[in-house]
Amino acid sequence: MTGCRRPGCTGDYDPDGYCNECGHKAAPGGDSGLGIPSGAVTSGRTRGRGGLGADLVALAPVPLRDPATAVLADPQVPESQRYCSQCGGPVGRGRAEGFCPRDGTPYSFVPRLRAGDLVERRYEILGAMALGGLGWIYLARDRKISEAGADRWVVLKGLIDTGDPDAAAAAVAERRFLVTVDHPNIVKIYDFARVEAAGYIVMEYVGGRSLKEMALADGRRVVLPLPQVLAYGLEVLPALGYLHERGLLYCDFKPDNVIHAEEQLKLIDLGAVRAIGDDVSALYGTPGYQAPELATVGASIGSDLYTVGRTLAVLSFAFEGFTSTYADRLPDPADVPLLAREESYHRLLRRATHLEPYRRFATAADMAEQLLGVLREVLAAADGAPRPAGSARFTGERAPFGTGINPPGGAVVAAALPVPLADLADPAAGFLAALTTADPGAAVAALQAAPVSSVEVRLQLVRALLAAGDPAAAIRQLQATTLADDDWRHDWHAGLVALFQGRSSEARTHFDAVYDALPGEPAARLALAAACELAGDAAAAGRRYERVWRTDHAFVSAAFGLARARLAAGDRNGAVRALDEVPATVGMYGAAQVAAVHAVLDTATGPLSPTELVEASARLERMQLDARRQALLAVETLSAALHWLAATSPPTQASGRVLGHGLTERELRTGLERSYRALAVLEPQRTARHALIDRANAVRPWSLW
Repeated sequence: MTGCRRPGCTGDYDPDGYCNECGHKAAPGGDSGLGIPSGAVTSGRTRGRGGLGADLVALAPVPLRDPATAVLADPQVPESQRYCSQCGGPVGRGRAEGFCPRDGTPYSFVPRLRAGDLVERRYEILGAMALGGLGWIYLARDRKISEAGADRWVVLKGLIDTGDPDAAAAAVAERRFLVTVDHPNIVKIYDFARVEAAGYIVMEYVGGRSLKEMALADGRRVVLPLPQVLAYGLEVLPALGYLHERGLLYCDFKPDNVIHAEEQLKLIDLGAVRAIGDDVSALYGTPGYQAPELATVGASIGSDLYTVGRTLAVLSFAFEGFTSTYADRLPDPADVPLLAREESYHRLLRRATHLEPYRRFATAADMAEQLLGVLREVLAAADGAPRPAGSARFTGERAPFGTGINPPGGAVVAAALPVPLADLADPAAGFLAALTTADPGAAVAALQAAPVSSVEVRLQLVRALLAAGDPAAAIRQLQATTLADDDWRHDWHAGLVALFQGRSSEARTHFDAVYDALPGEPAARLALAAACELAGDAAAAGRRYERVWRTDHAFVSAAFGLARARLAAGDRNGAVRALDEVPATVGMYGAAQVAAVHAVLDTATGPLSPTELVEASARLERMQLDARRQALLAVETLSAALHWLAATSPPTQASGRVLGHGLTERELRTGLERSYRALAVLEPQRTARHALIDRANAVRPWSLW
């Protein structure tokens, strides 16, 4: 076992080359020619393997970049990219240093620090790496650490260059709080340094590739796979959340500022970080990524999350005009196939980049929660393998609804949909947890007598009043419940009331708003799908039922809804396939098989074939049903076979047997007669029993005796 080279670490490298204590990757031997070991890993806080992709997406590690290759051999700024820092006009045409001819502002596009320079008697400059917004960025060796026997490669990034040494010193002192930032997905700030009037952040060197570099191929923008983009979002949001919890804002999130190194991401530029509520410090942003209110209202958690949404969009589709035409909006899904296909992803981007900051996600954790749900849906839709997960917002289905080929009633759906989970911080959370009565009337009485009339009590009372059959009282209760404008629970309960009263279009509007707020929640898609179906839009219902079913087979109602939508579209075989996907291990398997028989025999989707009749028969014979249900389905199947035979002209001779009877009129009539008589034996009411016997006599084949 070899000891870890990270200063202060007492761990050892495992056979794969990772430290068993800190996760640091061992560097291979060799030398770069600049005194830097070839392939050296310089980030001492990497987590090692795992994490990236949330155990859902396998992303290939990005090899660590040799620091030697990061140094520019001849650092120059193209003349076409030289502009005055004050007026923005072109400067430096023909010379790299001078003064702006319009306002006299000095400019210099020559690196101030050169190879071999020693900054603050500690940081040995190896060379310039790139030109940032505040000047050149340099690679250096920390000689103090190197003297201790372990190389540490650092980056010096410009902080301020005002020409005033006192201002530089003040800026350095003001930003020393960044040294305390410690998160595995955020570059570590080691120190601050000054060189005359210039201040520099000294931070760890992170080898790898920026997301901007990964989205470029041969100088052209390429689109990254959506699961990869979502995995990146899941990795960076906790880092931003960490900053927000510490009262800090990142301000300038974009693909340039994120490095994929081995198996993790890192935010590499903290130059724009500022305190929440800081209205004095200079604001930084990048056109196309920054929130539209940045210049007028200032930065906020919402503006940070806005930049994440814009970054996801830029990485995931060909976002032409994102700095101009679409600088503050998303393109129409009709123009972007990905957004048209991935509705939940489009809604997530739409919420993250809403023009009204209060309509965006409230926290990075909220956005990550919904993004994870969207990722599960995207993956399940791609390969057909469900990616179920528990929800922090909803229970599961209270009961399956619509377990047949006919649409359910709105009241049935309202009673069966998942229930929003109670807020544990609610003053009445303990009381509600102890309320277990299943009787609606008793529940109403208990809630009305609750010791605290909290929001959760009032919302549960709305549901209890619906269950008790009193929608008018439920409406009054909901109207008396004060919720924030962006609280999706109001729309959820208003949708339930509308379903109960048969106002399907209104319910659709409310559940659409819930889906906008919670794009990663299957419960929101299920409710909207049901409302669309009841409003007569089978196509919209089918798309959403299918996504719910693909993601999580616990939502059995979605399988039945998908089957009905496919039947409405004339796809009888597709409907049967959906019902056959209901696992034999769940309680609704039998109902799904019965519905499949009804679907096969559904002549509204087109005429039957002998093959389909035989298939329905075989399916029925495999079922283990009670005698009455078996006889009823036998009547339906044999009647369908007789109708098929009567519709063929001239009569068709077909092979195969239906419930043991050949496909001839005489045999089918014989089987149908026996099925009616079997039903009559099981019928307890005399009048109904005689009616069944009359039907049996009516269909029996003609005979001479």
